[in-house]
Amino acid sequence: MKTVIEIIKQDVLNAKELGDRVGEGTAYNNLGTAYCKLGDFNEAIEYHKQHLSIAKELGDRAGEESAYHNLGFATYKLGDFNQAIEYLRQHLSIAKELGDKAGEGRACYHLGWAYYRLHDFNQAIHYYKQNLSIAKELGDSADEGRTYNHLGVAYHKLGDFNQAIEYHKQHLSIAKELGDRADEGRAYNNLGMVYHKLGDFNQAIEYHKQHLSIAKELGDRAGKGRAYNHEDKDELKVTFDNAYHRCYDSLWRTLLKLSKIDEALCIADQGRAQALLDLIKLRYGSQLAVSGSVEAAKSGISEMVTDISGSTLFVALQGNAVNLWVIGKDRNVQFRKKEVKYRLGDATDYLKSLRKRAYEEVRGRFRVVCENRTLDETSTEQELPTAEERGEETGNPSQSDENPLRQFYECIISPISNFIKDDELVIVPDGPLCLAPFAAFLDSESKYLSESMRLRFLPSLMCMKLINASPEEYHQKSGALLVGNPCLEAFTTLFGENKFSPLPFAEKEVKMIGEMLDIHPLTGKEATKAEVLKRIGSVAMVHIAAHGKIDTGEIALAPNPERKYRRPEEQDFRLTIPDVQSAKLRAKLVVLSCSHSAQGKVSSEGVVGIARAFLGAGARSVLAALWSIDDEATVEFMRSFYQHLKDGNSASVSLNRAMKCLRESENFNSPRFWAPFVLIGDDVTLDFGQISKES
Repeated sequence: MKTVIEIIKQDVLNAKELGDRVGEGTAYNNLGTAYCKLGDFNEAIEYHKQHLSIAKELGDRAGEESAYHNLGFATYKLGDFNQAIEYLRQHLSIAKELGDKAGEGRACYHLGWAYYRLHDFNQAIHYYKQNLSIAKELGDSADEGRTYNHLGVAYHKLGDFNQAIEYHKQHLSIAKELGDRADEGRAYNNLGMVYHKLGDFNQAIEYHKQHLSIAKELGDRAGKGRAYNHEDKDELKVTFDNAYHRCYDSLWRTLLKLSKIDEALCIADQGRAQALLDLIKLRYGSQLAVSGSVEAAKSGISEMVTDISGSTLFVALQGNAVNLWVIGKDRNVQFRKKEVKYRLGDATDYLKSLRKRAYEEVRGRFRVVCENRTLDETSTEQELPTAEERGEETGNPSQSDENPLRQFYECIISPISNFIKDDELVIVPDGPLCLAPFAAFLDSESKYLSESMRLRFLPSLMCMKLINASPEEYHQKSGALLVGNPCLEAFTTLFGENKFSPLPFAEKEVKMIGEMLDIHPLTGKEATKAEVLKRIGSVAMVHIAAHGKIDTGEIALAPNPERKYRRPEEQDFRLTIPDVQSAKLRAKLVVLSCSHSAQGKVSSEGVVGIARAFLGAGARSVLAALWSIDDEATVEFMRSFYQHLKDGNSASVSLNRAMKCLRESENFNSPRFWAPFVLIGDDVTLDFGQISKES
């Protein structure tokens, strides 16, 4: 292209030398077009402006029309949509004057684009409809189909889903008529998204399956990714269950008002993690019912907690109330309610504020913590409200102490402390508490909660019942997959930035565990996504030490080898939630030694992130981290954790003792080093002798 530009620049010089203004204008137009193709839009604009100036000088209205069109396109590409609109309006005006219907249609089409990007969807629709009329008049079926697509998308944005469906169906019809498979797939994708918005998930899935089929046929990897994403029934069901969660809420709140404590607990649990329960049932082939009458649910409380050796705490938030149920070893249910006074909102808002402040407290106000295992992290911390803004009045749990860890304890643990008679507490949290650092909660004597008892978390009581009811032969007894410090050099080099720093301590960590188990770990270039997915379903234990994504916990692995000489795409290296959900895990324990691996979107499902994906894919128990973890501290933590596991202790006991080990150490006694680790699911034990056998 540079050679072409040099030739065109010589054309400019020749035209100037000959006084050929028409030739000079044409050469400027060609230069502008060439720079556009190179993506150098600023340079393109300069040459198109010179073309425009000469066209005006010569009274060449067709040349002016062309220059305004090209200027509109280039400024649009630079993101200056208002300036693009000005140029395109000039283009439209001249096209009408000249009777240039094709030019008029192009101007309307691009004006629709520009207004769409400004989120002025009504104006976008106005111009798209003008273009549609012209396309029909000219018999340009391809342009007609393309415009139907844009009209459908614009109506989708306006929330007029029925109108969007009509236009997308017109687009689909024309794409089929023209044999344009790519456009046909695009139409199916858009129809699937609209039906998803309407809540018609079955129809949405059918359209996304059609899109997926075409994407596979065309070898369209990006399209396949979109289709898999939209076809994800779990994602659709999460959306559906969240929409209907308020029905369960209304029922359990009504039962509470009637003092039907046990029944309220059962209905509240039925409203939790419904999509996850379906995933687990599907994985285990379970026939257990996950819902039913209040009476049936009530009779099932004892059964749901049969295999829990200690006390169980179930939390449900309601307005300004924190509702707390405790099920003891004797299966009796005790209930307490804690009222929260908070000027900035309700109990959920108060606990969100506490959680932010608690993270500041344990991680250090200036985030003084190694974040080596963090992928794509950007700070989302907001300014915290002052004590006065928080509305700390008499009776508010935050009145007695400014330390958020102590405030958490007073709000959640103090009201039910008399009912906890054991050294184990299994917690079913709600809302912001799903991401709260329970292990670091402080009592009135400045003693951490994890010093008094070992902790474990469940998305719901029924979740534990389903796991316990899984077939005895389902989970593997031998084999381990150990992954540490995946090599991301190729990815980094191609992008010219050091996005993924090496993790030497992560490699040290998995080699240490490998020596305990006599199993070779996957590290460096061996730790590819393809290899991990190949092995992950055939082992009893999985341990991954790598970079984790801040919002979902998704994990960065080494790019698949076929991308060695090409730019890696996300699906080549990132272990995503859909990747995990599609794997058939048989692991008793999954350890995600990655920053933020316990993070995700909080909903009635609990935390929808990578840890939940492993649980839904068949893992019996998952150990994950709430925030970015320190490399060196984590090696020591895992050394202690696995030593206690090797000695025959359960996962919760081993976790508790590993926390104690760091708490008593000289260098890593701060809770920021040991408090992020949470155990979700069953309290498994592992036979290292069996695990070391070849799977």
